Amino acid sequence: MMQNLRPTSATGKPKTSDVTATATDTSAPIIQIRDLHKSYGTLEVLKGVDITARKGEVVSLIGSSGSGKSTLLRCANLLEESQQGEILFEGEPVRWKGQGMARHPADKAQVLRIRTNLSMVFQQFNLWSHLTILQNVMEAPLTVLRQDRAEVEARARLLLDKVGIHDKCDVFPAQLSGGQQQRAAIARALCMEPRALLFDEPTSALDPELEQEVVKVIKALADEGRTMLLVTHDMRLASDVSDHVVFLHQGRIEEEGPPSELFGAPKTDRLRQFLSATVAA
Repeated sequence: MMQNLRPTSATGKPKTSDVTATATDTSAPIIQIRDLHKSYGTLEVLKGVDITARKGEVVSLIGSSGSGKSTLLRCANLLEESQQGEILFEGEPVRWKGQGMARHPADKAQVLRIRTNLSMVFQQFNLWSHLTILQNVMEAPLTVLRQDRAEVEARARLLLDKVGIHDKCDVFPAQLSGGQQQRAAIARALCMEPRALLFDEPTSALDPELEQEVVKVIKALADEGRTMLLVTHDMRLASDVSDHVVFLHQGRIEEEGPPSELFGAPKTDRLRQFLSATVAA
């Protein structure tokens, strides 16, 4: 499928690539969220959440349906507007105008720049049905970034090879399985050459066999040292790829830490109940 491009130490654990980052760079936050609040009318979905994803770090968000995971991801990418709190991209705060339910980003150019650097992979693939797979992958760099067509096409073909569907360039999404469509969506996100990737339940719409196709791709991206925020129902995936796991419950962070601690020795009753229910399912 994909090659593991991230070097490992003698213990087998990944270490930072000299090519992708310096020691200083790896400590720099790519995404910072501080005291974030989000409501839909009278329903408060996020109630003061703080999250940081540093360069090369994979942060997984877990929790029951309705806990605010996907909403948090959409707020980070400015697809949803929050009512309170700060969102910073590479240290630069999003500029706002208005307050509370009237709060909106103040700078459309800033929003576009942040979105092009935070590529999002959705649960339902969101491929354009009237475009071939190659055209899907090329579309955003051509229309949003206005990059050279020949360069974009070469990169797109390499990425489709990377995710294992180079032979599907000229077919349409409806001709692919769900796992192939999701891998195409990942290639499309990568073609923007983003600073970070946001995954919103990327395997939940797939049956178990197709799910493993996508899991392999995500694991390989983690091994490369990609910065990722990952919303997932797959506890094994979260355990395998994450540097940090956040357990959300009713719009708040109930518990967070390294996967070995959260999955091996949960501190709160609510997390223990959640993990027990997940295993039972």
